[in-house]
Amino acid sequence: MKIICVGRNYIDHAKELGNQVPDEPVIFMKPKNALLGNGAPLYYPAFTNELHYECEVVVKICKNGKYIDARHAKYYYNEVTLGIDFTARDVQDKLKRKGLPWEKAKAFDHSAAVGTWHPLDEYQSLGNLEFWLNKNKERVQTGNTADMIFTIDQIIADVSQYFTINIGDVLFTGTPAGVGESVVGDMLEGYLEGGKVLEVEVR
Repeated sequence: MKIICVGRNYIDHAKELGNQVPDEPVIFMKPKNALLGNGAPLYYPAFTNELHYECEVVVKICKNGKYIDARHAKYYYNEVTLGIDFTARDVQDKLKRKGLPWEKAKAFDHSAAVGTWHPLDEYQSLGNLEFWLNKNKERVQTGNTADMIFTIDQIIADVSQYFTINIGDVLFTGTPAGVGESVVGDMLEGYLEGGKVLEVEVR
């Protein structure tokens, strides 16, 4: 399996990091070692002093495909949850200044926390999902999929032009504004349409 991620998919988040709003999906990848199951702790990486949380909607691919039309993309995923794209922001900023890839900052072990999976039919519309992240019981991030620059179906269509998507792949769809720093002792909890689906303690 692979973890496919989208950057800068909410206008306010792109602006808060000083990035241009993209005219096509910004895609990057994480290896399977990056996956962190719901409830498992994240041990603070030794190579960073600025670990950031980025909460986002995540879908699971249920069908192999390539060159998928956006009209048919809805048939290629069947479960949804929330995830946290953990980012070593200081490392990322250093790499970006040098024009280098982000993997050291984005793809390290357990950098992709994933919550409990739920069937799509539990939710009225994936195009209008409200979600939020609490840090130590205080809300720090709020988003709605209606504010995405590129929809889930558009992302899948774009990604599939470049590489095959496979059953079991995980797609992180981008984070809204409100990303911030997390330190040892923090408890992060993600809520999708009011229901808690994700919990990560930073140790």
